[in-house]
Amino acid sequence: MIAAYGVANLLQSVAAARTDLHHGFHPMLLLRLGRHKSYLVGVACQFGGFALAFFARRDLPLFLVQSAMAAGLGVTALLGVLILKWRLPRTELALLVLLAFGLAALVLAAKPAPSRQLGTAGVAGLVAALGVIAVIGFFAGRLHGAPGSVALGALSGVAFGAAAVASRPLASADNLGQFFTDPLSYLLIAHSLVGQLLLGLAMQRGSTTAAVAAMDAAGAVPAALVGLFFLGDGVWPGKEWLVAAGFVLTLGSVIGLSFYAEPQHHHPITREAKTLVLSGSREPARRPAGRSVVPQTPPARR
Repeated sequence: MIAAYGVANLLQSVAAARTDLHHGFHPMLLLRLGRHKSYLVGVACQFGGFALAFFARRDLPLFLVQSAMAAGLGVTALLGVLILKWRLPRTELALLVLLAFGLAALVLAAKPAPSRQLGTAGVAGLVAALGVIAVIGFFAGRLHGAPGSVALGALSGVAFGAAAVASRPLASADNLGQFFTDPLSYLLIAHSLVGQLLLGLAMQRGSTTAAVAAMDAAGAVPAALVGLFFLGDGVWPGKEWLVAAGFVLTLGSVIGLSFYAEPQHHHPITREAKTLVLSGSREPARRPAGRSVVPQTPPARR
């Protein structure tokens, strides 16, 4: 699961960087991203990771599974350095090491157990959460740069966390008929689609690690709390402190990554185009020999 999510993050970020910058919360972005093979392969890897996480949630607490998903960020960073020649600062490397220690602590403390059922109130809560996430995402889609990456990534994490909450009881279904008749199945799909759209928007706005770190941090906390208080997630006796330490290390690392991560990609704007935007001129710049100019939309009239 960790490897699948790490590869998925990398491939989807490459596709997001090659897609025209999308300024609004609109499903059309998913169609544009779908034109890139790297995005489709990334989605396939993400689906594989999701399937493995789904089966893991049958017996493992949400605080462990959701935190383990954050470890995919380390795989993304490693592959980015090896394949795309990303430059990771020392602080970010140190945070990735702390992330691994935090995950190891959670593995040692988690007590496997089946999930309780959510009930009608829980289903209603997931429906309300879906509406709130969509409304906030509509306005957050107007943000740009690092704030946009973090805000949209965090919203996608909340959506994916809600999907994880829905999937924990679903993983205990005895047959496919019970799975397809449970309203949690459709909430799981809806939250996943909204989270996927928000993640694509987040990755377009700067740092892949910032977007994914914000997603992991925002998704882990609510899901872990719901699992502990409502779904019967357990901890081995005497290891409560290990859960607290592991959770703090894991979330502290991914939150730190959202502050220290440097942008790995951006939608380029040439010096000539930037001059046009600043001056307000609509005359095309003269193209220097041997250089290509990225087509830009005309600047808005002031």
